[in-house]
Amino acid sequence: MLDAPNHEHFMRMALKEAQRAYDDDEVPVGAVIVADGRIIARGYNLTERLNDPTAHAEMQAITSGTEFLGGKYLRDCTLYVTLEPCPMCAGALYWSQITRIVYGAKDEKRGYSLISSKLLHPKTEVIGGILGEECGLLMSNFFKKLR
Repeated sequence: MLDAPNHEHFMRMALKEAQRAYDDDEVPVGAVIVADGRIIARGYNLTERLNDPTAHAEMQAITSGTEFLGGKYLRDCTLYVTLEPCPMCAGALYWSQITRIVYGAKDEKRGYSLISSKLLHPKTEVIGGILGEECGLLMSNFFKKLR
C-alpha cells in the first residue's frame, strides 16, 4: 500500500485536474488513476462543456484508465479524487472493481456514503480526507465566485 506522502502527491495531481475544471467554469473536481506508482488516467468535470450530467471527473478517469489498460477492470489501481464520489460514480467504480479510492473532501450533500457504503465493491478500500481542506477550499471558492 502506498504511504501518506504518496497519497498527498497523487492528490495534488488530482487537485491540478480540479483546477483545470475551475478554470473552465466547471465544478472543480479532479481525478487521477494510479497503477504501479504511475498515473495512467486523468479526468476533471466536463458536465457543462459536454452538456452531459454523467461527465464527472471519475467517469472521465475510469474511461481513460480502462482504455489504457485494455479492459473493463481497474484492479490493482487507485483512484485519487478531490471530492467523495457521488452515488453514480460509486456505482461505476463498483463495476470497475477498482482496488482503492482515495478522496479529499467529504461531500456532505451528494456523497455516496450518505446512501450506503455498499455502493462500492466489497473489496474496494476507501481512504478519505487526504488534503481534504485544500480540496474543500477549491470547491467553496468556486461556489463563492458564482454568487
